[in-house]
Amino acid sequence: MRTEFRLSGSGGQGLLLAGIVLADAAIHENLNVVQTQSYGPEARGGSSKAEVVISDTDIDYPKCTIPDYLLCLTADSYKAYGPMQQDKGVIIVDSSIQLNPEIKAKTVSVPIIETTKKVGKVIVTNMVALGVVGGLSGIVKQGTLEKAVLDRVPKGTEELNVTAIKAGFELASQVK
Repeated sequence: MRTEFRLSGSGGQGLLLAGIVLADAAIHENLNVVQTQSYGPEARGGSSKAEVVISDTDIDYPKCTIPDYLLCLTADSYKAYGPMQQDKGVIIVDSSIQLNPEIKAKTVSVPIIETTKKVGKVIVTNMVALGVVGGLSGIVKQGTLEKAVLDRVPKGTEELNVTAIKAGFELASQVK
């Protein structure tokens, strides 16, 4: 079964790393995966997105068409990608984003950034968001995602990042 993810926001939010971690976790669970990324010309602050396609069969097209899960951490990313969802998939937005009633896709508003501040540092917003995506999609196990995080984050930040993943899974369990 092919499942498509688009993680979107602004440069500096760590969404490219989140996409890589999700892809790594899928590989650890013996799934096929393709991960692509793009970001604006600015090193930080421009728009960015990571796309991950996960399947238990061969992947013949590496890009997302209409993602099954769209994560939007900024109002700009929601404005850009939300309308493309039509009535398909699930949109996950930070609760600070004002929802557009014209977007018919199922939309879940979650306090990702607020939770990140409670975890300790805004720098792990990507991992809280990834925990929410993982928890809502069920595509990979929480433990597998935590292992993939440990393989990718800088030394000395492992505990903070794992705590952020756990906080994201907890948020997902509250909205399910």
